[in-house]
Amino acid sequence: MSSLLAAAVTPLGHVKWYVDDPSGADLDLAFAFSPLTLGLIAVAVLTVIGWRVVAVRHAPVPEISRLSFLGRLAPWIPRILAIHLGVSLLSLSVADAYLSPGLGVEDVTAGWLIVLVQAVIGVWLITGVALRPAAVAVIALGPLGLLLAGPVPVLEGIDRLGLALFLLLLPPGPDAHGARPVTSEQLRLPIFALRLGVGIALVVLAFSEKLLVPDLMRELLAERPYLDPLQGLGLTDSADLFIVVASVTELALGLLIISGAAPQLVVFAAGVPFNVTLIFFDRLELIGHLPVYGALLALLVYGSHPDLARSVRDLTPWRARPRRTPREAGADPGSLVDTRAG
Repeated sequence: MSSLLAAAVTPLGHVKWYVDDPSGADLDLAFAFSPLTLGLIAVAVLTVIGWRVVAVRHAPVPEISRLSFLGRLAPWIPRILAIHLGVSLLSLSVADAYLSPGLGVEDVTAGWLIVLVQAVIGVWLITGVALRPAAVAVIALGPLGLLLAGPVPVLEGIDRLGLALFLLLLPPGPDAHGARPVTSEQLRLPIFALRLGVGIALVVLAFSEKLLVPDLMRELLAERPYLDPLQGLGLTDSADLFIVVASVTELALGLLIISGAAPQLVVFAAGVPFNVTLIFFDRLELIGHLPVYGALLALLVYGSHPDLARSVRDLTPWRARPRRTPREAGADPGSLVDTRAG
């Protein structure tokens, strides 16, 4: 049983958080561009394209109609995302990390000040007060990350930027609970930014933690051999096959999230391993994945709402949609979606 669970979670466990010296791993382009790796990447990409085509053309919207009741949470999603992002930033500051658990600031000049600012922004987000400026502050953390560690660590944590962009475009409402009624048109761009941030982070991690530096994954699997069921079952004498499979799985999940197609099913596919990782890893998994948990919840809730689900899968949110007649759009097409209980 532990091997089966490990098979599910390893693709989503952040390798750099659990090895002694991730910066010491050598770039291995031969591994990343081997025929096996390229072949499985091609299969993953084609599978996602097929998923998108079939879901858009043939799947009902929402695809699981029995979950439509979850759409009642839609007005509170901006508030929930702000809390997830705020707690994540505050927890990172407590752990002396910046933007990601793998980016420590212990040896950085004035590192304490950097994490203090990050913590203040985190608390600001949790309060729910004037969150558009708070979202801008989160986005402004990125350039400093580029100076401290370069583009790769920033791209690995770009899921936080996705949440910040969502809150910049669609902040919580002004009432005491932060409810924000929203139309499908208003949702198109914020949810696209959210999907793009989380999806790109997963795609980057598939390469930066695994395919381009397989020694990192080999070190992790040497310390925790139970994470590799292929070797555990005697199917192979090397970790390399599992590294490729794990990487391509992470890549496929990122692309599926970006595609926006059948979001309820995608959330269930991604949600199980993201939660089971907590069994095999420590609190860093919870801290690091808080933005992802929030994003998956947003996709599930909006994707379950009969009036908002189509906006979740939109790949061109910047284009104006042609006006539809009331008969084409259904009853009250221009009304605000306000699903507050009672």
